[in-house]
Amino acid sequence: MIGRFQRTVARCVTVLVLALGATAAPAAELELNVEIPTLPVAEYHRPYVAIWIEGADQTIAANLAVWYQTRGDHTKWLPDLRQWWRRGGRDLKVPVDGLTGATRPVGQHILKFDAAAEPLAKLAPGKYELVVEAVREVGGREAVRIPFEWPIKGAKQGGAKGTKELGAVALKLNP
Repeated sequence: MIGRFQRTVARCVTVLVLALGATAAPAAELELNVEIPTLPVAEYHRPYVAIWIEGADQTIAANLAVWYQTRGDHTKWLPDLRQWWRRGGRDLKVPVDGLTGATRPVGQHILKFDAAAEPLAKLAPGKYELVVEAVREVGGREAVRIPFEWPIKGAKQGGAKGTKELGAVALKLNP
């Protein structure tokens, strides 16, 4: 009787472990690494940065992040992110929870987005470009683009490098 009980418990534990293992599998994600470089200038201001996914028609398919000076009313400088602003940034009422945030310091910044969650969940299959645009007061403006296809079919990587306002930008697509 005890042997039968132990086998039943062992089967239940096995089924439970398999079920937990199935749910613990990593979900598809888009990982982005954006470098804000150190600049040898006398007057340095952190850059405003917009990160979005652009469709073939050059409209914004998904906004991923907008970093700007959140203290005080500094939204008046958001139009300086010219490409993002013209393609749809002007229609956005900031701040937006989960999208907008404070400017970032010099260094590497990693962003991860779950493919099954907003804003990627509504992305239609097709060819896209990840765009990162940066503009800095008393500095310059720069944008880099990384093409990719959606949905994620296999592990892929892409990258681009800015020349001044942006450093290396790396995109990883994990199925």
